[in-house]
Amino acid sequence: MLYYLHLLADYVSYLRVFQYITVRMVAGAGTAFLISLLLGPWLIRRLARLTSNNAPRYKDDLPALETLHGDKKKQTPTMGGLLIITATAGSCLLWAVPTCPVLWPALLTFGVMGAIGFADDFIKTVHKNPKGLSGRKKLLLQALWVAGLTMVLLIMPETRVTVRKLMVPFLKAPLIAEMWLIAVFLFVAVVIVGASNAVNLTDGLDGLAIGCAASVALAYMVMAYVAGHAKFADYLQIPYVPGSGELAVLCGCLLGACLGFLWFNCHPALVFMGDTGSLALGGALGCVAVLIKQELVLAVVGGVFVLEALSVMLQVGCFKWKRRRIFACSPLHHHFELKPTPWSETQVTVRFWIISIIFALIGLLLLKIR
Repeated sequence: MLYYLHLLADYVSYLRVFQYITVRMVAGAGTAFLISLLLGPWLIRRLARLTSNNAPRYKDDLPALETLHGDKKKQTPTMGGLLIITATAGSCLLWAVPTCPVLWPALLTFGVMGAIGFADDFIKTVHKNPKGLSGRKKLLLQALWVAGLTMVLLIMPETRVTVRKLMVPFLKAPLIAEMWLIAVFLFVAVVIVGASNAVNLTDGLDGLAIGCAASVALAYMVMAYVAGHAKFADYLQIPYVPGSGELAVLCGCLLGACLGFLWFNCHPALVFMGDTGSLALGGALGCVAVLIKQELVLAVVGGVFVLEALSVMLQVGCFKWKRRRIFACSPLHHHFELKPTPWSETQVTVRFWIISIIFALIGLLLLKIR
């Protein structure tokens, strides 16, 4: 809402800076970071009282991890994703243009996925049921939201044409100019639900998922900005999506919230994001990718999340097929903690951050290669 201060530029000239997306991107990131720092200690205290004596963080069939991390992670409060959601949404409502149509699908997806994750965390930590929501229920709820979201995108004037296109890196023109409606739903579902659950799988070490999410948010902040700029979009031969500059503001706020949460989540973590944060982060980033038609690039920019999800699928598939394991443990980050020459938790986290930044840079490079 601070955007409208530029209307007073005739009286105070410097207020015109509020109309510039780049200014609001940076201001949104800074605001979200400050909200996280200020609200974090209070929220952590409340969560600690609410979720005292957490259910075990690791399953019974992973005693090696239980031994490795000891009891310290059991006592760390979860549902810290509430801090990420509050900081991002609060900052975004301050700095983004609230009348921008393409902003709300991403912001609502962020909140709905967070709500699904919160229900799962609440059952686990407050009701002391380690199973939480079943996997089928979570997937069903996510799919129902994506179905409604797809209908909205097919109706909105700003997205009804672009959402049916299948854009592929390296190609200037869409690979498929007009997908069937069922194909649109399935594609959007794979991107958003897949991204949401991939971030969830990555959230296993202090600071790992949130640090990788920050690099992805930064990359999509740049991509959303150029997609909403007619000249840049034409120069780079990517789809121009009117209003997607406000998605860059959202990504800026998301970046600031990630950095603010990392302040408390770095090793040794004072709070975990839980499913509340991981599902929300993945859902928001996946939705932004869909809105600016850079869905397949997400597999590159979010390469760490993809590798983590693939490691789980390969481990489960190979074990069911040949009763053998490919990795010492899955997801992939646990393999490096348990391999013959193990890495420390901090080493795994920082090295995965480095890989995530490299993936983000490669993803940005794909904008130029057409």
